[in-house]
Amino acid sequence: MVAGSKRILVTGALGQIGTVLTLELRRRYGDDRVVASDKRSQVPPELVGGPFVPLDVLDRPALEEAIRDQDIGTVYHLAALLSAVGEQHPQLCWRVNVDGLYNVLEIARQHDLRLFCPSSIAVFGPETPREQTPQETILRPTSMYGVTKVTGERLCEYYATRYGVDVRGIRYPGLISSETPPGGGTTDYAVEIFYEAVRCGRYTCFVRADTVLPMMYMPDAIRATLQLMAAPRSELRHHADFNLAALSFSAGELAAEIRKHLPGFECTFVPDYHQAIADSWPCSIDDTAARAEWGWRPEYDLATMTTDMLAKLAERQRRGTL
Repeated sequence: MVAGSKRILVTGALGQIGTVLTLELRRRYGDDRVVASDKRSQVPPELVGGPFVPLDVLDRPALEEAIRDQDIGTVYHLAALLSAVGEQHPQLCWRVNVDGLYNVLEIARQHDLRLFCPSSIAVFGPETPREQTPQETILRPTSMYGVTKVTGERLCEYYATRYGVDVRGIRYPGLISSETPPGGGTTDYAVEIFYEAVRCGRYTCFVRADTVLPMMYMPDAIRATLQLMAAPRSELRHHADFNLAALSFSAGELAAEIRKHLPGFECTFVPDYHQAIADSWPCSIDDTAARAEWGWRPEYDLATMTTDMLAKLAERQRRGTL
């Protein structure tokens, strides 16, 4: 995972995935070995124990200088605008998600870095099979976020085959975390519903009750990320576009599962502009390639995730950090 004395850089380290991933990397390899970076400069308390460098991934000279000065050998490139925010700011979404990735790939080519560059189920579109969406399929997304992720997958594939860059990535489904708030994605309802259930016992969901999307609990997502990065390169046929599956449930089923623990919980469904994006995405994912090439297996189902989420959020509420 970490070659020799080289260190790890996490871009977008203050985001939903970045915060949790940085903490786990520091737990495994030591605080000083993992450099967090983000365009924002206000570091949350949980990340102050290790190095932090303010970075804008659109500033290639500054990014390259930081990688050289910090003796970086591996980059987890998580800096991105998510789907809902991307639709509100499509030009900025392209710049951050595509130009920023291009900068990282070019630096990786020149400095022989290992990369993790995530993709998303947003690469799929209305013409993609919605049930058990295959690894190799039609990629015609309707959101700018999806367009940038398809572009990113193809860029990573090019750099892997043309220049031999060791770049890997996962098509993340919707991610549910008890540690970090949602960051502007279409699947944010599956996170917000837990927070509001614990805080006030009610939630207004921005998609229909029958909306089914692939989801994953954050501990599984972090484990999958690190498992992929630890896999022998010789065993991988794919690079930065692995389908990944764990859970598929409707928004109504999620509300009902929460209600088993909190009987008074009330959820209403008022679809907004998120619904059109959600309707263009799959209901379930075929992740045979990830299972075959690097042994992926999820650990959480809907019931165990819900139990764990509610317990952790209740503890955070008790501590006053929710």
